[in-house]
Amino acid sequence: MLFVPYDFPKTTGYEVWCSHNTTGTQRSSPIRPRAPPPPLFLGAAYGVGSNLLLGAMAALRPLVKPKIVKKRTKKFIRHQSDRYVKIKRNWRKPRGIDNRVRRRFKGQILMPNIGYGSNKKTKHMLPSGFRKFLVHNVKELEVLLMCNKSYCAEIAHNVSSKNRKAIVERAAQLAIRVTNPNARLRSEENE
Repeated sequence: MLFVPYDFPKTTGYEVWCSHNTTGTQRSSPIRPRAPPPPLFLGAAYGVGSNLLLGAMAALRPLVKPKIVKKRTKKFIRHQSDRYVKIKRNWRKPRGIDNRVRRRFKGQILMPNIGYGSNKKTKHMLPSGFRKFLVHNVKELEVLLMCNKSYCAEIAHNVSSKNRKAIVERAAQLAIRVTNPNARLRSEENE
């Protein structure tokens, strides 16, 4: 349980009082505020070269980047898929009355359940700390203007290379990170 005393000084360093330790005594641990992110340089983003554009994209950082913990990284495979070729590895729930996996016998393969789910704060989060937002045109990119510190744009697979170029240029102006800025774009020497 976390609580803050009423006479908490707002000018000094932050202090959090924890009353949930095992000894029953209250102990304090200071929380230091985060350092401000480095200033964003967008001058290079207006250049023609894709390498310059990547430099601006790399400077875009998320507001917070919590540690992403995966409870299980292995895929859940179908029962006896290692034994028969005709049984594919894609997970199917066993429904037989005598099935050992369904009855959760020791030493059998594990079944997926809700306990393996990710933390709500880090669910659907990329390793960079952003969450993806699928973009089909420049107008859909404007939605991310106010939340460009937590969401990044991903250009949809069916967008033409002409429109991709416009989306990437507009994203650089709005300081929005794009996960796939170089997809389907050719360098000038090949054209």
